[in-house]
Amino acid sequence: MSVKKSIEHYQGINGRKKLNCAQSLIAGFSDDFTVEEKTIAAFASCGGGKAPEGRCGALHAAQYILGGAHTESAKKCEEIFTQSAGSVKCKEIRAQKKLPCPECVEKAAEFLEKCNANNRVGHK
Repeated sequence: MSVKKSIEHYQGINGRKKLNCAQSLIAGFSDDFTVEEKTIAAFASCGGGKAPEGRCGALHAAQYILGGAHTESAKKCEEIFTQSAGSVKCKEIRAQKKLPCPECVEKAAEFLEKCNANNRVGHK
């Protein structure tokens, strides 16, 4: 369900507020993980290649939820994401046209949902 909510937020459909890639991932999982509204707002600066080091905002948000880019789950998320997208950097992903932005959100959300189902990350 959280994957669907993340995509709906990114597209601004089904009564969901339209958000950037990073915010939509955070908002989509706000019921599953401890995420405050101010955190969603803070990720407004992470869309469109503006996440740290030019990274994909959806990947950056997923790694934030997983506890930072250095946890085992976050590293695995980055590995799987890179296999699909060809890079972790937004501009490179867009230039390759391998994975469009909505699918970046979906791929990162699918990984988070899988981790959540496996109880590998914290719950509310």
